[in-house]
Amino acid sequence: MGRIGDRLTSALTGQRGHLFPWCAVALAGGIATYFALPDEPPVWSLVSAACAGVTLLTISRRLPMWLAPLAVALALAVLGIALAGGRAHLVSGPQLGFRYYGPIEGRVVGIDRSASDALRLTLDRVVLARMAPHETPRRVRVSLHGSQGNPPPRPGDVAILTGHLSGPAGAAEPGGFDFRRHAWFLRLGAVGYTRTPVLRLVPAQRDTPVLRLRLKIAERVRAVLPGETGAFAAAIMTGDRSAIGLQTLQALRHSNLAHLLAISGLHMGLLAGVVFTATRLVLLLPRHTRHNWPGKKIAAGVALVAAAGYLALSGGNVATQRAFVMVAVMLVALLCNRRALSLRSVALAALIVLVLRPEALLGPGFQMSFAATLALVAVFGAMRDLAIERGLPRLARPLLTLVVSSVTASLATAPVSMAHFNIVSHYGLVANLVAVPVMGLIVVPMAVVTALLMPLGLEATALWVMALGLDWILTVAGTVTGWDGALGQVRAPGAWVLPLLASGGLILCLWQGRGRWAGLLPLSLAVTLWASGGRPALLISDSGTLVGAMTPEGRALSRERGAGFVAAVWLENDGQAGGQAVAAALWPEHEQPRVARISVAGAMVTHFQGKRAAAGFRGCGARELVVSSTDLPDWPGCEIFDPERLARTGAVAIWQTPTGPRIETAAGRRLWHRGKDR
Repeated sequence: MGRIGDRLTSALTGQRGHLFPWCAVALAGGIATYFALPDEPPVWSLVSAACAGVTLLTISRRLPMWLAPLAVALALAVLGIALAGGRAHLVSGPQLGFRYYGPIEGRVVGIDRSASDALRLTLDRVVLARMAPHETPRRVRVSLHGSQGNPPPRPGDVAILTGHLSGPAGAAEPGGFDFRRHAWFLRLGAVGYTRTPVLRLVPAQRDTPVLRLRLKIAERVRAVLPGETGAFAAAIMTGDRSAIGLQTLQALRHSNLAHLLAISGLHMGLLAGVVFTATRLVLLLPRHTRHNWPGKKIAAGVALVAAAGYLALSGGNVATQRAFVMVAVMLVALLCNRRALSLRSVALAALIVLVLRPEALLGPGFQMSFAATLALVAVFGAMRDLAIERGLPRLARPLLTLVVSSVTASLATAPVSMAHFNIVSHYGLVANLVAVPVMGLIVVPMAVVTALLMPLGLEATALWVMALGLDWILTVAGTVTGWDGALGQVRAPGAWVLPLLASGGLILCLWQGRGRWAGLLPLSLAVTLWASGGRPALLISDSGTLVGAMTPEGRALSRERGAGFVAAVWLENDGQAGGQAVAAALWPEHEQPRVARISVAGAMVTHFQGKRAAAGFRGCGARELVVSSTDLPDWPGCEIFDPERLARTGAVAIWQTPTGPRIETAAGRRLWHRGKDR
């Protein structure tokens, strides 16, 4: 034990002063452990974990040097489990367990657009017919289809409509994105749609000044800049993306420029940078303020106030809150005479975000934001230590900074983006190199000038200049998307790929000395697992309405239409282009209407679609599996997946392994799974 202690002490001595960032890693590890558990831990175990974590932190100061950091890491990991579990219980609420059709009343708290480009309302203070208040979801989300006729309600209005609602759906396949869990932390208890006009029952009576200002700014911006340019400008200044068309969104996503649309770390950082620089220049002009006032601290304080105002004006969604925390930590570091961009400040921002919203760890926004920031800080820190810029001409330094930052951020976020969205923009780096500078040099500065001139009614000129930059970005997005081979499909990685990628990247960025190159090992292993990983031989939707079988030509689907969302998710995870109709053409000819059969790994799979087809069920043969969209009678010797069984299992994946088929199900025994059954 003494030798081990001596070696650990020697290793940790070399990391003295650089261990704080690992605190965020340990806390994130505990949070990830909570979400990976197959069963919901009892409340008493979460309380015990919190007590154990606090106890470990308390006694860690008295432990030997080689043991104290390990105790702190273990304590933070245990506290992460308790923190995530406590948050899950805190947001607990009813989820709709049946299909509802009838009147829906609620206060509008959010307006955005769905994946099908339909306007979508998020309502709280929900009232549903024939439902007790304690059984009614806290929030519901309703997409508006068809011709509405009336102007859409505004945030704060009490709206009434007639629509369809159902509980949030689970994962489309085992191990996939679980929308039910996502909705649980958003306190969404039901989602649905309406084809009838939405009526404003009670106008907003308690509009906050910030909300009124937000709506007024968005309206004035769109009045001066019509079309997609005005919608883009309103989204950047106020976070209102409801007027942006689906085609524009797709062009920005496929060119890897979608991050310019969301109010995230880039916008918040650019805004703070513009305000900070402008304030410093103003204070440097008069001789008295230049020599007697702490210009840097004053500029940091003004930038912090501007960032806080931007947070409030934009509606304060999760991504904007995360961006504000990151910028605020850096500005406060300046106020305290600390280095603004450092690994410690990034770790502190991550700790704050994770403590406030532990579930953010699972989202691509958090992962991409901190991956990019961490990589940028590490790379520019290495460049500073190596004095790379000193030998370059002064005019070449900004160009080097632009190229290095774009390449670094793109490489750091690309694996996360590919893993979550299953696409890769082959020309995304080119698009960012020519679009991001315009955002920083023209769009954001003119947005600040517009905000200053708007009270005087003189914002038109600033908006016109801002529109030049926005039109350039939209032109770049449209051009890059139109290039041949601009978009590629990527197969979904296995469960261990992202954790291994994160581990390798963290070791490379955070560990000091030659030991950091050990991070290449988990990175190489992750790439190998991703490249060699397979996909399930058979997929069954949680309703029994769709079956997908893997063939040598790709995933074959049992239906050409219907269950479109599930089909799209399966094909995206397979890295398969062409859409549902192309995949359905790979399925053999149906022997009879609405009865689909296919041979998978030596077994016959039969899919009955609808009651008429299921009425012809007469049992099954050897090595046959039956899937039905309606309930079937029990039949000895038959492996049946019908709605009754699938309600318990969720979506099903069957893998072909050397030892035989392996079945995975999407259902779990977690709070968000049980919440639908209450």
